Amino acid sequence: MVRSLTNISHATKSVDFAIIEHMQRRWIGWFYAIGLLTLTVGGSAAIAEDMGAVPKSAEIAILRDPGTPAVGAADADVILVEYFDCNCPFCKKLAPALQGLLKADARVSLVYKDWPILGDVSAYAARSALAAGYQGKYLLAHDTLMAAARLASDSQVDSLLRNAGLNMVQLKADALSHGATINAVLQRNDTEARALGIRGTPGLLVGRHIINGVYDVAGLEQAVAIARRER
Repeated sequence: MVRSLTNISHATKSVDFAIIEHMQRRWIGWFYAIGLLTLTVGGSAAIAEDMGAVPKSAEIAILRDPGTPAVGAADADVILVEYFDCNCPFCKKLAPALQGLLKADARVSLVYKDWPILGDVSAYAARSALAAGYQGKYLLAHDTLMAAARLASDSQVDSLLRNAGLNMVQLKADALSHGATINAVLQRNDTEARALGIRGTPGLLVGRHIINGVYDVAGLEQAVAIARRER
């Protein structure tokens, strides 16, 4: 089970970065052979690339105090992890499907991992969302920013979050005073994503399987079913 955090100051306290660095050196050798999953969706075949499975120890390390609250079942038997960028159009395409999966399957949960790789505005949005966690509003910030068609400036990010009800004075103060912790979370996410061999956003871990190319509920359900059989 993933423990929900309302204050990300706890996010990196129990993370063993030596384990993460060790995984970065070893995971490629642990992957199963790269294969393709054929997912039948609405009568047509959708091809999802299965990049392989990570060992259980790696999954545990990834899920340990991720720095953001989990969404979905508190006692999930399959946990999804999404490495995302708030400005990634494919992440925005995937977002409704992830929400649909959570509604359709009461035994799954989802952990968001900010991975801002598309420029300065993406990085500012990620830091702002993580800072919102200190007022218990990470998920509100995440959903607000993901719903925007495109984030073109830092001021737009601020305006969206302010209109969503966040206390921007507190957010700015938290972003400054907890900047080192926020940066550590983002660095950890980057280290994990690159160690997993994820080539871009969104990067999706379903159970222990790294899955590319699924953007609808039916495809996600197929991936979850495979992960569930391997628990």
